[in-house]
Amino acid sequence: MPGKNYDEFLKQQLQDTEIAAEYLNAALESGSMDEFLVALRNVAQAHGGIGELAAVTKLNRQSMYKMLSENGNPTLGSLLPLLKALGIRLTFFPSQKKAA
Repeated sequence: MPGKNYDEFLKQQLQDTEIAAEYLNAALESGSMDEFLVALRNVAQAHGGIGELAAVTKLNRQSMYKMLSENGNPTLGSLLPLLKALGIRLTFFPSQKKAA
């Protein structure tokens, strides 16, 4: 089954925090919250799954499932502990240099 092999390959690759960070950045730069949430779910699965991450982050497991669902809308207060548990940090950069 080709899809299963790809899923396993992706999961294995996303265990590397550098690759996971690049993957999340690419999804975020697409401008689609849906794509970002799919990417975040994939990274979470690669790092032990929602249950394990809920325990580490002290976030409610059901809330994490909802946050990472197709209709999820994570808050910064829930996103930051999740990213920290994944070994990834959120950083901001200017999109373009402001004219003086």
